[in-house]
Amino acid sequence: MVEIFLKTLPFFLLIGVGYAAAASKFFSEAAANALTRFVFFFALSAMLFRFSANLSFGEVFDGRFMLVYLAATGAAYAVFTAVAMWRKVPVAEAAVEAQCAAIGNIGFLGIPMLALLMGDAAVGYIMMMLAVDLGVFGSLIVILITGSRERLSPRVFRTVAVGLVSNPMLVSIFAGFSVSALEISIPTPANEFLTLLGNAATPGALFAIGASLASKSAERLSVAAWLSFGKLVIHPAFVALAAIVIWPVEPYAAAVMIASAALPTAGNIYMVAQYYGVAPHRVSATILISTAASIVTVSLVLAWLAQFTAFQ
Repeated sequence: MVEIFLKTLPFFLLIGVGYAAAASKFFSEAAANALTRFVFFFALSAMLFRFSANLSFGEVFDGRFMLVYLAATGAAYAVFTAVAMWRKVPVAEAAVEAQCAAIGNIGFLGIPMLALLMGDAAVGYIMMMLAVDLGVFGSLIVILITGSRERLSPRVFRTVAVGLVSNPMLVSIFAGFSVSALEISIPTPANEFLTLLGNAATPGALFAIGASLASKSAERLSVAAWLSFGKLVIHPAFVALAAIVIWPVEPYAAAVMIASAALPTAGNIYMVAQYYGVAPHRVSATILISTAASIVTVSLVLAWLAQFTAFQ
């Protein structure tokens, strides 16, 4: 446990540096937003494309793996939606709460951290989960929020489609997998360029996470604590049950799936909540609490997984 904690600590320390820089106003909110855009549109996209393009598509793409993750995450999503509706929360807010409890920070935190801790072989699995999160649940939250306010129309689905094709992470993954499936060889200079740009993703993403947390508020703590517990405990438990017991997948793949599910709430949920004006403070507090608590919980999950699976 201590060894795993010491391995994860540098990642969270870098998040802490970003938080301190922004909280002290040394790093302005505008600078944090600019860094996030650089990581999102350039560094992380380059990393995702390079990894997916250089992987053997036939060996990496696993439809069963994606379906197991989709089923487990969907089950957690349904449970938290039901709890929110039982509390008589409006549909739009229930969708946001379920998203907080079921969708983790796989892109900005998962890929940089788990690739180093669990090996490069983890990246292919993480990208498949990221595709499910962005493609399925990223669309679902927009449909539920919009559908609760007005009748569903072609305009709503057009908005969802535009959002999907303009998401650089999703585009990078599918473009890379397409290159891999077509067995197109990437020239060495291009690969070196992507490597150089992609190497900025890990420190940049972690610093950007910390800087963004400095602007988050800690309101509605009781609900945020419940959603954080759901994200850090209940969601990975659902995934573990599905991947190990109900629809078993290969042990290493199951470990990557569970570790990814144990990550804190994704930061992009706040952008959706703020854009639609649906419980942004609740989301903000959940991201803050789940990220802080994950310093311990992620280490515990990784230590448990290390007993059964060799990471590297």
